[in-house]
Amino acid sequence: MSSSSTTTTGSSTTTSSSITSSSTTISSSSTSSSITTSSSSTTSIIQTTDAESTTQIQEDEFISTVQDSTIVSSTASITTSQRLDINETCYSPTITLIPGQSSLSSPITYRRSQDFSITSMIQFNCDGSLSTTTKWTIKNCTSNSCSFEILLNEKVMTTYSELYIPSRTLTYGVYQLTLTVTLIDSPNLKSSSSVYVRITATGITANLVQLGTSMITRGDQQDLLLDPGTFSVDPDEDTFDATKWKYTYYCRIYGLYNFPNLQGILLSIDDSTIDPYNPSCLSTRSGNGTGLIFGNLTLSPNSSLTVLGGSLQLNQIYQFMVYMENRKNSSIQATGYVLVTTEITHPQLIAVGCVISTMCVPNLEFQLLNPTTQVALFTLCIGTCTSLQSIKWNIYQGSDNATSSNSTQWVLFNNTILYENIWFFGTNTSNFTATDQLFLNNLQISLWRFEVVYTFQFAISTSALNFIINQPPANGSCSINPLGGTITTLFTITCPDWYDVDGIQDYSLYTWTTDISQRTMIAFSPEDNFQVRLPAGDNETSSLNLVVYVRDLAGSVAQVNISSVNVIADSVTINDLIDKIINSSSTITNNPIVRLLSSGNQNVVGQMIISLSQEFNQMNSENLDNAISSKYSYSVYQR
Repeated sequence: MSSSSTTTTGSSTTTSSSITSSSTTISSSSTSSSITTSSSSTTSIIQTTDAESTTQIQEDEFISTVQDSTIVSSTASITTSQRLDINETCYSPTITLIPGQSSLSSPITYRRSQDFSITSMIQFNCDGSLSTTTKWTIKNCTSNSCSFEILLNEKVMTTYSELYIPSRTLTYGVYQLTLTVTLIDSPNLKSSSSVYVRITATGITANLVQLGTSMITRGDQQDLLLDPGTFSVDPDEDTFDATKWKYTYYCRIYGLYNFPNLQGILLSIDDSTIDPYNPSCLSTRSGNGTGLIFGNLTLSPNSSLTVLGGSLQLNQIYQFMVYMENRKNSSIQATGYVLVTTEITHPQLIAVGCVISTMCVPNLEFQLLNPTTQVALFTLCIGTCTSLQSIKWNIYQGSDNATSSNSTQWVLFNNTILYENIWFFGTNTSNFTATDQLFLNNLQISLWRFEVVYTFQFAISTSALNFIINQPPANGSCSINPLGGTITTLFTITCPDWYDVDGIQDYSLYTWTTDISQRTMIAFSPEDNFQVRLPAGDNETSSLNLVVYVRDLAGSVAQVNISSVNVIADSVTINDLIDKIINSSSTITNNPIVRLLSSGNQNVVGQMIISLSQEFNQMNSENLDNAISSKYSYSVYQR
């Protein structure tokens, strides 16, 4: 290696380029070397080399790179250990990062709009104090190096064993995240472990009207403004930058025709080419595009479109579509839709949106809906709304039209009144809520429409938001091994082959003994193979039931029941812990439970706290029973 690290204790010095009486281990997944030396100067070296691979990073606005000369080609775990004295073996801790299977050429991918965390498991290889200091460092990487350390704002805590990165913290690019753990009593004993992550673009939401409303009503003589340059959303940024995009608009008469096209190539709304099978939307159409005004021609050309009054036919439903393409990278695209119903009156524009925007994930013409969550909607009346007389919400079930017109047929849900204030709340207000019971009791329905009707003195305005049920992950399974053990036994949960179009977010494990409503969360993991320690099972049978929830990135969950296991208390270890606590033993850090509690891993610590509290409660109950029984026996004896 061209660079060396130096550790000094007394007169002993260790560097990565020379071997002394200390022990040094350096590992790398691309070119991995393991060098181990002891006080007897015995050295063994094992080296394996994998084929080199590099990833070219695109040089555009989505990737930020830093040039440097240090070459780091893989996930590296560097451990420097030293023996304290001839009678006591003490080495630096072992660090396991979760998720940890990554390299510079194959980093873990997160969207910039995602929160994410890297957890650690610290295993101590030394008797005595378990006190440590932990420190995370973050470096920006180029295609072959990571050497430029970046400083994050104070909201990112870098001195914990877990690193939590809020959304929008890191810019686009690849980063090396390194955790260093140092023993306080022996500061020369330290370990480091790294993972690599790539921050990518989330993808914008193209909205033609406010809040991404699916359907609106306009008068046939009213101008219709479609403004994706203003109403679109970039989840990676605080505001949407309209200047970065190209805009093309399309229109069709909904339910009757497809979008006009020529041999499968769509014809834009201002294209004079005629499709004899799918007529134009514009009743006053001519070659110069009469009836259309494109806005913002200087800074962001065509980022808005005004369809002039009189251009659309009365009592028709039109579907407008905008296709947006990034100016610097044509592979980055977005598509947005809106349905427009034309009437003879002059209705106000009503926008419909989700109270919690993250619970409504756009999916082309629909919003994704998880059947285990409620829908909370709100409305905005845009314009002069002083003559409002009433508000009413309607719920529709949808099905795909079997014809070639590529549309959805909506049927009114007739039991709205029956379930008012049970499933539905606010049916006559601007804010409306439908509980998850609506969806859980109608699992066969995948399309839903929530329509709001504003009645004014001289007009009626109707708008709606359309939803499609987000299907949960599928095609996988889960298992556990072994099928029995104690509360300190390490069980392995394996959940292979799960697939979801949105991607898998994480796996959560819950346990219970006899009542599933009393289930307790034991662990969660972004990886499909993880290890846990389980609480003791039923008092009589030792049986413990388990269920895994597999969640996708949009929040939909699949539930998987796995084999029950038999788990008993580890009486020897628990009694040893109690004894050392009572006697204030200096060797308490040798107790396996204490070492697990000091691991720094929230899953492991939580598991041990659950198991210990359960066992201590059981001991307390038994002691109370014995005390009551003894008192009763003494009373009988006295008589």
